[in-house]
Amino acid sequence: MSDTSHLLLVEDEPDVASFVQQGLNEEGYEVSWVEAGRRGLDYARQGGIDLVLLDIRLPDLSGLEVCERLRLHRPELLILMLTALDAVEDRVRGLRAGADDYLPKPFAFDELLARIEALLRRVDRPSESGRVEDGPLVLDPAARTCTFDGDDVDLTPTEFDLLAFLMARNGQALSRDTIHQEVWGHDFDRGTNLIDVYVNYVRRKLDEVGCEAPIETVRGIGYRYTACSDTDASADDRPSPTDSASPR
Repeated sequence: MSDTSHLLLVEDEPDVASFVQQGLNEEGYEVSWVEAGRRGLDYARQGGIDLVLLDIRLPDLSGLEVCERLRLHRPELLILMLTALDAVEDRVRGLRAGADDYLPKPFAFDELLARIEALLRRVDRPSESGRVEDGPLVLDPAARTCTFDGDDVDLTPTEFDLLAFLMARNGQALSRDTIHQEVWGHDFDRGTNLIDVYVNYVRRKLDEVGCEAPIETVRGIGYRYTACSDTDASADDRPSPTDSASPR
């Protein structure tokens, strides 16, 4: 693992913070700790942070608000949400706020470490297929940029990796287990609809720049990426209202 990775821990419980900070320091990470949400937001905005460990329940500004604001200013920043709220809806709220992953409290340090390593590894690893072009939709893993017809598509690290994984396997029906293992780097938690949430994120962001999201739901399995050209051709083949047969 990299000994230069700088993590920001935003946690208002000193005992938890001390345990996490000491353990991660011993693993070679540089860890800064702040206790309040607003201070964590200001610290992360300054740059130099590779990943934020963000508690949800914080004084003055909740972790959800911090996450949402960070996504506006630093969409590329990795965010791992730590939460004592273990209900599915609470996890989904964190993911919808823009977190790349979550970990319920109490947690084992080894699991926390594995989640951090998986997130950092996704950003550092070279792309298996390099630049991917699907008509006007262009994904460049080396530069970690995505454009549609020349317009930038602002994807978070997780959204980028999800789209890259699907595009590289154009036409393949991929199970949720496979997607989760390859994109998130750990076993699929069937207690949440994490993948469905992120697929909808990607679809919405593509739609915002005029790309009809070519990610299909495969009932009972998962998802499949269908090339934009295939989608366009299918649309062209469909009869227009004026071509339809007259009612009998």
